[in-house]
Amino acid sequence: MSDEKKAIENLGRRHFLRNSAVTGVAGAGLAGGFGAGALMSSREARAAEDGIEVAPGELDEYYGFWSGGHQGEVRILGVPSMRELMRIPVFNIDSATGWGITNESKRIMGDSARFLNGDCHHPHVSMTDGHYDGKYLFINDKANTRVARIRLDIMKTDKITTIPNVQAIHGLRLQKVPHTKYVFANAELPIPQVNDGRDLESPENYWTMFNAIDAESMEVAWQVIVNGNLDNTDADYTGRFVASTCYNSEKGMTLADTMRAERDWVVVFDVEAIEAAVEAGEFETLGDNEVPVLDGREGSKLTRYIPVPKNPHGLNTSPDGKYFIANGKLSPTCTILAIDKLPELFDDAIEPRDTVVGEPELGLGPLHTTFDGRGNAYTTLFIDSQVAKWNIEDAIRAYDGEEVNYLRQKLDVHYQPGHNHASLTESRDADGKWLVVLSKFSKDRFLPVGPLHPENDQLIDISGEEMKLVHDGPTFAEPHDCILMRADQLSPSRVWTRDDPFFAETVAMAEADGVTLERDNTVIRDGSQVRVYMTSIAPQFGLSEFKVKQGDEVTVVVTNLDQVEDLTHGFVMVNHGASMEIGPQQTASVTFTADKAGVYWYYCSWFCHAMHMEMTGRMLVEKA
Repeated sequence: MSDEKKAIENLGRRHFLRNSAVTGVAGAGLAGGFGAGALMSSREARAAEDGIEVAPGELDEYYGFWSGGHQGEVRILGVPSMRELMRIPVFNIDSATGWGITNESKRIMGDSARFLNGDCHHPHVSMTDGHYDGKYLFINDKANTRVARIRLDIMKTDKITTIPNVQAIHGLRLQKVPHTKYVFANAELPIPQVNDGRDLESPENYWTMFNAIDAESMEVAWQVIVNGNLDNTDADYTGRFVASTCYNSEKGMTLADTMRAERDWVVVFDVEAIEAAVEAGEFETLGDNEVPVLDGREGSKLTRYIPVPKNPHGLNTSPDGKYFIANGKLSPTCTILAIDKLPELFDDAIEPRDTVVGEPELGLGPLHTTFDGRGNAYTTLFIDSQVAKWNIEDAIRAYDGEEVNYLRQKLDVHYQPGHNHASLTESRDADGKWLVVLSKFSKDRFLPVGPLHPENDQLIDISGEEMKLVHDGPTFAEPHDCILMRADQLSPSRVWTRDDPFFAETVAMAEADGVTLERDNTVIRDGSQVRVYMTSIAPQFGLSEFKVKQGDEVTVVVTNLDQVEDLTHGFVMVNHGASMEIGPQQTASVTFTADKAGVYWYYCSWFCHAMHMEMTGRMLVEKA
């Protein structure tokens, strides 16, 4: 078969004819009789023209933080290069860094360390006055009802909170002004209150809640019971209102039951009224925790329910602070809610639907909307496998009866897009440069790797009048959402500081043992508990051997004395499931049981020196 026939067959198989931009490139290649190599060269040339190539030694303009989906981690990418820079373990076990293995990480995970899985969806960066401040990133765990906080100076998880009284934290957003005081989190799935075996077969007694977590203490500040369920959420730029979608107003227990109603709703929460009610003691507590629980069901002064079509999903705030936009999912429309009408709604001066100022029809399966800061919105259409670009003010004029076309463009994406995210779009600073689309299927976009396919993150240039698809990137395990911030909005540490609270408890243990971590290499025996303190400096550990007895509980504490950026050491105890990372000037510890007599080597697992392979030592385990 000729190259030309192969190319034509390939185009048909991959359905590229729907994409005029790609068809144009392919057509130019076919006209000249070019094969696949020429097509790839054309793509590379176009990438360079579109400004996405970041040359070796050059740095990206943006940090991107991706949720790791059911991998349970956060991934850091550079944008626009789309290079993966680092992975931050959160709800998962990571043998490279020792997360979930070291004592420091187990303290942070707390009781939830027993879970070996996580399902994280929505990463969001803390704000001051509506601008990213680069202090924290927060993310949810739907699988085990947790919210985690990541310190962005060290790119490590430092707090994990299990949310009581609810199940399945899904939508998560942050208070934007005056600063991120609260992390707002939706519990998606209703359960009995209290969930202790009562009302198992009485769904009418199932409820779910809207949750506010104090961003600094990471304690649950309050919870609000609602009708129906909760899906996605976002906050306004006044600090007063938060809105959440509900796709199961029916409180159905089956798929068919959740789709009966033609309209569900957006529930709006009045944060100021909730805080006042907590202050006045107008709450109860449930179960064995002291979290204030308030009643926000229909008729409450704390909430308002705005009917929207049908099974809505995403909820997004425009960067100018004017609108909440709810995405219809089972309706071809988005609903535009005017935030400046919400005070009137809570004063009962208008009806809930009076807050709706637009309902543009965009296509099949609208899920999520993002913004360019120039008045345009970008909505993913899951069923159509497209992104629709539309103008918000024109959509409002059309809703008022004017003859105006609010649709600007539709672009094919591959395939079935979920979240999308434009640069800086959840802050006041949306700059309209890049759009990331997280497609749930890749089908034929990459080399086949068996029945489980990668998913496809696509980068789109939105700096001009037309969207341009410029990059495909395979990714694993359903990275649900992402957030982009400028590189100059972050100041990551280059080396650890010795007084960092991340390992403060380990330092306190050493002080109680009379050990100076920066100097001493010693073994402390306390009955069957043994604490081994050693330093590391490339290419050797401070102890080349130590002795313990069979059955001892052994805690190894390593302090990295190197002060050179990027000179990380590792500690692995062979055949004991113990491994950890120790960055420059960091202290880390791991505990295990020496359950068999014999010789066991330990070694440095992070390449640190020309003599790295020789950086070893022995644990000598005497028979009991």
